[in-house]
Amino acid sequence: QVQLVESGGGLVQAGGSLRLSCAASGLTFNNYAMGWFRQAPGKEREFVVGVSRSGVALYYADSVKGRFTISRDSAKKTGYLQMNSLKPEDTAVYYCAARFRGGDAYSAPDYDYWGQGTQVTVSS
Repeated sequence: QVQLVESGGGLVQAGGSLRLSCAASGLTFNNYAMGWFRQAPGKEREFVVGVSRSGVALYYADSVKGRFTISRDSAKKTGYLQMNSLKPEDTAVYYCAARFRGGDAYSAPDYDYWGQGTQVTVSS
């Protein structure tokens, strides 16, 4: 059974940092690209960042470029999202996702597995 488990969310003041983790099990980690999405109340789920299976190709939403960094550790079967210079508009539930074959790194329907989400709240 495939599981993606996020952790590291919480409450932080504007300008602060958080690091989210996504621990994967039940899949061959190196066969999957990974992505992070977020959903704020009353809004649709949106793409945040993505990384290829090899870790070489990186994808960022314009709203987080220069502030967020995605990485992955194959030995630990874990993906990470480092979030710096957080803003109140970054407040959302953050989800990690795994994508097996091709598809569009920016497109939620192209991902095969999802975590349960972790809440990130940035106070002003």
